[in-house]
Amino acid sequence: MRRPASRPSLPALVLIALLPLVAGCEQIAELLELPNPARDAARMEAEGRAIGSACRHAGRSLEDCYTLNGSADKAAVFAGWRDMNDYMMAHKLEVVPSRFTQLPTPAVTPLPAEASTPGDAPSPGTVR
Repeated sequence: MRRPASRPSLPALVLIALLPLVAGCEQIAELLELPNPARDAARMEAEGRAIGSACRHAGRSLEDCYTLNGSADKAAVFAGWRDMNDYMMAHKLEVVPSRFTQLPTPAVTPLPAEASTPGDAPSPGTVR
């Protein structure tokens, strides 16, 4: 006895059609710039650890590191600083001091001389 050919049901077809969209949810969310708290927290954690490690490697104290990087997560900065301290102690590494002692400041340009008021003595080179 022969069985009739079975046709796929409508829900199965819809599921198959939507499968590519479901697989790309993260990419769609990234394109739409939707907030992702887990990704942002992981980025802040990694950034804080990197800052702490760099501070310890440059020989900066933990307090200086906190002061210079006020927006960084302090727990992450401490964890990175501690990890780098342990690594440097285990491998007997020396501190590599920073070549910059201060952050560079932008050059200040002098303001143009203000126009003289009546009654003032003319400045040199001014024609009255």
